[in-house]
Amino acid sequence: MENHGQRAKELFKMGYNCSQAVLGAFCEELGLDFETAMKIASSFGGGMGRMREVCGTVSGMFMAAGLQFGPADNSDIKAKGEQYKRIQELAKRFKEKNGSIICRELLEGIENSTSPQPAERTESYYKKRPCIELVGDAAEIFEQYLKENDVTTLQQS
Repeated sequence: MENHGQRAKELFKMGYNCSQAVLGAFCEELGLDFETAMKIASSFGGGMGRMREVCGTVSGMFMAAGLQFGPADNSDIKAKGEQYKRIQELAKRFKEKNGSIICRELLEGIENSTSPQPAERTESYYKKRPCIELVGDAAEIFEQYLKENDVTTLQQS
């Protein structure tokens, strides 16, 4: 398994949003082509459309978890419960490391606009925002979760 945290950071530095960067680090191994993954995750950057709600990195991690573990059978209540438990565990790990899973809380003290216009990616942007580290954290948390659960090859959807 590659270093997904590093790959997610590279994608973020290329201009992909936080959610795209995390899902993108895993997508092809999970059987989802890169372009489709970028389209799916595009709405979740900036805490869901820059509304500063659930951090996009967390949403990207949850999407990757859904591709790997999520049940496709809507009548499988047990599998749904197992997936929700998994998602709650991943959220807990992210929150323990970063203090929150909410974008506006993670950006507290930083210009925190909910304008739909994305911020320009300048050197200053990367220096003042924790986003690149959060991107790496989410990908590393999911990668560690996979290792702990003996997932060495990601499931191709």
